[in-house]
Parts: sequence; C-alpha cells; structure tokens
Amino acid sequence: MRRKSDFGVPKLLERYRALFCLLIVLVGLAGCSTSSKRPAAPPGPATQPTSVFDPAKLAAMDAAINQAIAQTNLPGGVLWVEHRGQVYARAYGQRAVVPAREAMTVDTIFDAASLTKVLATTPAMLWLIEQGRVNLDAPVQTYLPEFTGQGREPITIRHLMTHSAGLPPGLTSRERPEDYASGIRLALKEKPATPPATAFRYSDVNFILLGEIVRRVSGQPLNEFVARHFYEPLGMRDTGYLPPTEKRARIAPTEAFGGAMLRGTVHDPTARRMDGVAGHAGVFTTAADLARYARMLLGGGILEGVRVLKPETVRLMTTIQSPVAVKDKRGLGWDIDSPHAGPRGKWFPVGSYGHTGWTGTSVWIDPASQTMVIFLSNRNHPDGKGNVVPLRAQLGTLAAEALRPADYR
Repeated sequence: MRRKSDFGVPKLLERYRALFCLLIVLVGLAGCSTSSKRPAAPPGPATQPTSVFDPAKLAAMDAAINQAIAQTNLPGGVLWVEHRGQVYARAYGQRAVVPAREAMTVDTIFDAASLTKVLATTPAMLWLIEQGRVNLDAPVQTYLPEFTGQGREPITIRHLMTHSAGLPPGLTSRERPEDYASGIRLALKEKPATPPATAFRYSDVNFILLGEIVRRVSGQPLNEFVARHFYEPLGMRDTGYLPPTEKRARIAPTEAFGGAMLRGTVHDPTARRMDGVAGHAGVFTTAADLARYARMLLGGGILEGVRVLKPETVRLMTTIQSPVAVKDKRGLGWDIDSPHAGPRGKWFPVGSYGHTGWTGTSVWIDPASQTMVIFLSNRNHPDGKGNVVPLRAQLGTLAAEALRPADYR
C-alpha cells in the first residue's frame, strides 16, 4: 500500500509543470517551446480533398476521366471541383502526344475556345452596361451603325447575348477574314434567318459583334480591356488573349495547321484569321485562373476584396434573360438550360449556369451550393477526333453527388 508521502508536493509540482509546458506547446505559445513559430499559410482554398467530398465519388470522377483517355476521347485534362472553399484538383493523362509526349500538369494553359464568350466578352459588356455606356435593350445599330437592313434593325444587345438574334452559327461568306477588320466587316453582313426573340440559335457571330461593340464604346481592343478590368485585378496571371512565348511550354497543343501543331495560337479558324482576338474565341486560361473568376461570380462580383462587378450585375448576367417565347434558357452569355447545358449533369438545378468550349473546356457553377466544376482538356489534340460531351455530363453528376451532405439527392 502506497503512503501519502509518495505523492509529495515536489513530485506533484514536477508533473504539473510538465503538463503545463505540454499544453503551451500544443496551443502554439512559446513559453515552454524552443522552436520558432511557423509563418502563417497563405490564404486560399485547400488543394486536397477533405471530408466535404465523398471519396468514392471523387474516385469515380478519376476513373471516368482515365477511361475516356484510354478510349482516346482526349489525351488528358485537368479537373477542378470546388465547394465552399474546399478544392479537389488533379491532372490526368498527357498534355501533348505529338510530336512528343508530355505529362499533363494542373497549371497547364488551355485554349478556352468558346469560354471566351463568358470570360471576356460577357463581363466586358456587363461592365459597360453597368457604367451606363451600353443599353442592354438598345438596337445593335446604335453602336454598329452599319448593322442595318434585311431584318437587322430590331436586333438588340440582349438578343445577341442570349443567342436569340437569329443570326447564323458562324460566318457564311465564302470570303474569309484576312484580319480583324475584315472579320468584323463580314460579321456585319450576316442576316438573321428568323426574327429576333423567337428562337434560340447559338451563334459565334453574335459575340464577334459584341466584341466589336466593346472596342468601339471603350476605345480599347477587347484583349486590352479585359486584361485591365478583370484579369489583372483578379490575379488571373495565365489568362488572356495572345499568350506570350515564354508560356508556350505550359500550353496544351490542339491540332496541326500549316504543317505545325497549334500551340499558343487560337484553334478557332475565324478568331485565328482575326489576329487572335475576337469576341467568340481566343482566350487561353488555366483551371486555377478560371476558378478565381468563378469565385468572383459566386462572391457577387468581388474576390479577395477586389470588386470588378456589382452584385446586381452578376445576378443579371447569370439569371434567365432569354425572351419569353424562347424555350431554351440563357443568361447574358451564360447557359442555364439549353441543349448545350450538358456539364450540369443530373443534379445541379436550373439556376446554376455554365459554358463549354469546342476544344474540350467547360465550367459549371451552382450558386445555391457554392460549387464549381471545371474541366479543361484539349480533346481535339492531335487529330480533332476526341469527344468529351458524355464525360462532361458524367462529371457534373458525380460532382453534385460528391458533396456531403448531398445537396441534390
């Protein structure tokens, strides 16, 4: 039997002192620790999956992408799923397979193709509308006086932005653009096949014209305008038209043209002939930059204390703006519920929004759950035969199902 004296004051004090020191170390104070305090981690979302995502669904997304790669539907890609600041980001497959194989990396720069419509032309137009320099419901000829005759007069800015103007999908003239000015001249000659506000008809011509309106109203080329008002303030360091040569090694190539693989030169033929800067195509970006842009939209026009658009402007842009008679629903630039809304998957609701690009790019954003799903690929490398349409829909479904608690089940 132990005696009371075995637990004398000196031994108790020694034990309490040790426990006290341990407690101080655990809470990060320096009193009993000889190590220096670590610097704080930089702000920003996590880059590894956390308990907010269902690991089985993330694994299913990985498997779906890898299977599509094995089926030669794409050489590789980058997935970025973000939910309330938590991120799952991964690179898959190859950035290039011709003329040499290169592994895909998360910081790969992609030809965004038609994501240009919502990454450049749409925010530029909304900024001008916000400033009162463009009227959303004004006739296009208010800003482009040459756009007259053959049913063009009733077409408004809203019709162009919601693809309800009735204009053809692309330039129809046998004459090809030789530069930016000739591309605009040809776009101005296109006439509507249907009266405005009566049908949805996705059209690059709409956004070629909108890009020219930005140039005329602002007095700046579209590439300079969006860099100044959006990409630089938002810290989107790898986003823009005409990427510099020093970034070429990180750019995912697309197809061969003129005996060489396009790499850092826009794939879209019309945009390429228009000197690489057009309202419908031409922007290059990364998944991380696109996530910053989506985060700004989810934040109501502000990111990390920098405001680039008003909250009401973002709501206008990302809610249904299509004419009542048009069944397929679009925001201003953004897709909401149309035949092109495949990346929404089965569960993200009407009210979410996104866009796709011909080269294999897509983004879908759900403000209700504060979720974004970004998938960037160069599915048309090396021969233009890849196809990611089914994959996009699968990833949208699995991303919604990966949320815990599941918002849409």
